[in-house]
Amino acid sequence: MFAKTFLLIIFIAVMAGVGVYSRKKALDVSGFVLGGRNMGPWMTAFAYGTTYFSAVVFVGYAGQFGWRYGIAATWIGLGNAFIGCLLAWVVLGRRTRVMTNHIGSATMPDFFGARYNSPALKIVSSAIIFVFLIPYTSSIYNGLSLLFGMAFDAPYWACVLVMAALTAVYVVLGGYVATTINDFIQGLIMLLGVGCVVWATLAGRGGFMAALRELAEIPSDAPATFGQPGAFVSFFGPDPQNLLGVIILTSLGTWGLPQMVHKFYTIRSEKAIAAGTIISTLFAVIISCGCYFLGGFSRLFDDPSLYGGSGAVAYDRVIPFMLSALPDILIGLIVILVLSASMSTLSSLVITSSSTLTLDFLGHTVLRGMSEKTKLLLIRVFVVVFITVCTLLALDPPTFIAQLMGISWGALAGSFLAPFLYGLYWKRVSRAAVWASFAFGVGLTVSNMFLKFFASPINAGACAMLIGLLLTPLVSLIFPNRDREAVERIFSCYNEKTEAPQRLFLPEQNGRG
Repeated sequence: MFAKTFLLIIFIAVMAGVGVYSRKKALDVSGFVLGGRNMGPWMTAFAYGTTYFSAVVFVGYAGQFGWRYGIAATWIGLGNAFIGCLLAWVVLGRRTRVMTNHIGSATMPDFFGARYNSPALKIVSSAIIFVFLIPYTSSIYNGLSLLFGMAFDAPYWACVLVMAALTAVYVVLGGYVATTINDFIQGLIMLLGVGCVVWATLAGRGGFMAALRELAEIPSDAPATFGQPGAFVSFFGPDPQNLLGVIILTSLGTWGLPQMVHKFYTIRSEKAIAAGTIISTLFAVIISCGCYFLGGFSRLFDDPSLYGGSGAVAYDRVIPFMLSALPDILIGLIVILVLSASMSTLSSLVITSSSTLTLDFLGHTVLRGMSEKTKLLLIRVFVVVFITVCTLLALDPPTFIAQLMGISWGALAGSFLAPFLYGLYWKRVSRAAVWASFAFGVGLTVSNMFLKFFASPINAGACAMLIGLLLTPLVSLIFPNRDREAVERIFSCYNEKTEAPQRLFLPEQNGRG
């Protein structure tokens, strides 16, 4: 117990210390929300990766999908790395940095308002963000608290309150700079921790090959195998269709999440994006693949304590139970690992939500003409309000972690992915198409909660994103954009000329080149 407690105290002290150190860099709205658009590639890449992966992935998704799909769950990690990171940086990184800087956009709603010349789009998108980031944030508190309960035998409510207080302290003090510095520290911890945890867990089952053989021996008449022998060690697992839905939501979904895209706003320069792309992808390969690979062996730890009163598997208990038998020092490292992943995500979520509510919703409705000082004060106030609301929801979570995240990601990415992506590349996207995407993304996600078109909100979210990618250009062609001059001015940011460096030649020798 001493080792776990000691590591936790050091971690909390470092996080709070970074908040105090960074407070002088958060004296205006730009510094608090964007870090002055001066973040380097390492900081931005780690901020992107640590915001991506949290307790939701390590505890909720790795447990649930590792249990369902076995080793094939590693495909989710690969999708996260190469679609959610590599491709996202390549497709969105440079264009987001250039266009948002050109139009002076600090948030995703701000982008929609300026790009499509519509204050209404700005207000509505900020409301969508505030509402649907709440279940995602609550799911993170839920996952953290379950792991803390395993490690410290502490009451669930106490764990939630401690995490909420720590998040509030360093975000309110240091804003985005404090968040990014902490993300870098937390990312290093995650890289070390994932490797140690995977090795220790498999070593406890006799090593990788022994664990793989044991997993292959699960009989084909076991639940969720669909009658397939060796289902949990097969290439695509027992249920490839639903596995694909998870890959789409968790990988492509990042392209439309405001807390993820926001990282491209803040990077120092276009040149830094190339380095950030490589760093972020390698980080995701290690962290995401490691988490899902570990979860793939979860059925080897089957135990009566993992089942609820109805006899269904309580997926959120799977990973904590797998790790509960490890030595104290490793459990302490795991707690710090998941805490690192989650605190970085939480801080990004609360900054995103509070800044959009202040700058994009209140700043264009009831509190127009706010001073810089008032805006900064309100952002900090809403950081506390947002954390309080999410904490209250987390104290009585309505469903599994994965389902909470699926609802949040489905509504946000289903609404925003298509108009944001096309808005960076295609001049003909119209306001009507953006409204259609918003309505369909939110409408499908919310209606599915009650009418159950899809058995899983994850599949509903994946469907919302894919249909949005078809719906947006279709509506744009039917109801075309008429602000052509304004659009041309916005897209002029991509036409800035740069001088190519002079090519140097070796001197001629003997009259020949």
